[in-house]
Amino acid sequence: MSKPPPPTSRYWKLQRQLARLNTFLFHKTGGKVGGTFFGAAPVLLLHHVGRKSGEARISPLIYLDDSPRLIVVASKGGVDAHPAWFHNLIGMATTEVELPGGERRRVRPRVAEGAERARLWERAVAIYKPYATYATYTERTIPVVILEPAEATPTE
Repeated sequence: MSKPPPPTSRYWKLQRQLARLNTFLFHKTGGKVGGTFFGAAPVLLLHHVGRKSGEARISPLIYLDDSPRLIVVASKGGVDAHPAWFHNLIGMATTEVELPGGERRRVRPRVAEGAERARLWERAVAIYKPYATYATYTERTIPVVILEPAEATPTE
C-alpha cells in the first residue's frame, strides 16, 4: 500500500462520495449493507456537527466493540492531518451513533491516552490491519477515540 494522497486531492472527494453512499445503504438496509467494511470490520454511523458550518454530518467508521464503550480510530489513511469528523467530535459533549440492526446510542467522546490507547490501538489493528501501515505514513499520533455511553438530558 502506498502513502495516501494529500487531503486536498480528488481521492478524498471520491472517498466522501463513497461515505455518503455507504450511509445511504446503511440506512436503507438497517446496516445489512454498509454495516461492515469489506465484509469484515464492523461499521457504525457517527453523527457530528461541523465546527465551522454548523451542519449536521454523518461519518461511517470502522469500530471496535469494547462493551459498553465503542472505539473508533481517526486515521484518515495516515495523512498528516486528523479527519474533519475528529475535530468536530472532540468539540461535542455528546453525540449519537447508529449500529447495524438499527440500534442508536447516545455517547460521550474522549481521546484515549497512554497505556489505554496502546491497548485499544492493538485491538483496533487486530480487526483492521491497515491501521498499522497508516501509522507509518505520518508523524502524528493517530487518535483512538472512546465513545462512552451517555445518558441524554432534557437539554440535549
